[in-house]
Amino acid sequence: MAIRIAIASGKGGTGKTTVATNLYYAINEASKDEALLVDCDVEEPNDVLFFPDVKPGKLTTVNQEIPKIDTSRCTFCRKCVEYCEFNAIVIIPPAEFAEVNPSLCHSCGACLVACPSDAFGIQNESIGTINRYLDKAGKEILEGRLKVGSAMQTMMIRSLKKSIGTSEKIVILDAPPGTSCPVVETISDANFVILVTEPTPFGLHDLKLMVTLVRQLGKPFGVVINKAHLGNREIYGYLDAEHIEMIAEIPFNRAYAEQYARADLFNMIPGEIRHAHRKIKENLSKKGLIR
Repeated sequence: MAIRIAIASGKGGTGKTTVATNLYYAINEASKDEALLVDCDVEEPNDVLFFPDVKPGKLTTVNQEIPKIDTSRCTFCRKCVEYCEFNAIVIIPPAEFAEVNPSLCHSCGACLVACPSDAFGIQNESIGTINRYLDKAGKEILEGRLKVGSAMQTMMIRSLKKSIGTSEKIVILDAPPGTSCPVVETISDANFVILVTEPTPFGLHDLKLMVTLVRQLGKPFGVVINKAHLGNREIYGYLDAEHIEMIAEIPFNRAYAEQYARADLFNMIPGEIRHAHRKIKENLSKKGLIR
């Protein structure tokens, strides 16, 4: 099975996607391994914006199986309502009304088991697409794109990860921000998690949340401090006190920030920025994760 490295952060705006795309670029530029970039921020995927020469490839629709109630067979006994852990079913016996709410349904199948009158069928409903791209070097980038209005982020990410298959590439999972279920799903089978943070009170606060999460999941991890020297030193004291490895510091560089705003990450990378990302790759190599 491929090595999976997840890039995560407790908050948005720390530079998580910058680290993920640069690591993908660095591995493919000078490594015996080949990297596969997977954008798991399915509500707003943007990794491919930094690769202007990408060519769209295969697009796969992801469907959710939604139970459908046949009211001509339903006895309105409400056993399905009792079984449903997600409150997705509404049964009103006096009105002979029965309906499944797709936005709450998790396709667990409990209602089909509970129904004594075999009143349930199944219909497929699209929740989004998995898009494959090839960069100018022919390397693959994957993204999940959730349908607007859908609440099935976790299901979408699960399908996206299944689409990776048994690739022997180094899989870089660019996680959504935060510490909620979509993040847990993204990092659940990662071999290593890189937590990207910034030296600010907000960065430290949300880093602590992420550290609690990865420790509960039992995941090995390290921290990359982005925009280094721009804020205060509290985050360094926290890392020391908690015996957390700092993998690299990426200094704040205004010119590079302007490149980022133009989605122009890989044209004339400043030396100090290139050095910091190489250090991330070197640390991963020392851990035996990449060659």
